[in-house]
Amino acid sequence: MKKERVLIVDDEWNMRHLLKINLSPYFHLTEAASGQEALTLLTKGRIDVVILDIMMPDMDGWEVCKKIREMSQVPILMLTARGDVKDKVQGFDVGADDYLVKPFEPEELVARVKALIRRSAASSNPIQTEGIIKIADLKIDQNERQVFVNDRPLELTPKEFDILLLLVLNPKTIFTRDMLLDRVWGVHDVLDIRTVDTHVKNIREKFRKNGLSFNPIKTVWGMGYKFQAPEEDQ
Repeated sequence: MKKERVLIVDDEWNMRHLLKINLSPYFHLTEAASGQEALTLLTKGRIDVVILDIMMPDMDGWEVCKKIREMSQVPILMLTARGDVKDKVQGFDVGADDYLVKPFEPEELVARVKALIRRSAASSNPIQTEGIIKIADLKIDQNERQVFVNDRPLELTPKEFDILLLLVLNPKTIFTRDMLLDRVWGVHDVLDIRTVDTHVKNIREKFRKNGLSFNPIKTVWGMGYKFQAPEEDQ
């Protein structure tokens, strides 16, 4: 069974080690010793939950949380040794989804992480029925490899379809150009990364001309591309 991916962000090795002991039976774990390292890891692959310590040098947890929210809606569980209400309010204000005060019981930690994953899956997954994905006025038939806007067929090239489907099925992942070349073309050494930009531009233009109510591909500056839900395209 595939394990969800949890990123642990804490500058103290002892705390990271304790979290790994408690969480490793349930999740695939990645760790970062600083906020900057965490932000870099988030651009390199899928993360389902971030566990973020507040009191870190250089960049504290609140600042890291704000920067994560600029590029991702991944669930964030903040850890702190302080239980002040104002600290919790500040955490929620910058985009945290949950808050846990140290020391904590391992069972509560695991339960909170699992709850965040369930809520995230329920809120972000497109509606799928027998290979059909529906998002507002966009419909994607995975089996027939067809795309519809307001039930009218839209012609995409095979690679354009693959890019769109990959982004839609991984709505919380930012894909760099190299990642897209690897996943869609299977190579990246012989192709110019501008190939990806050209395909994305063509997809957007086709949707625009056919009256789609939202732009499904968001550019994350300096990083790459991700799926953009209708409510995010404001």
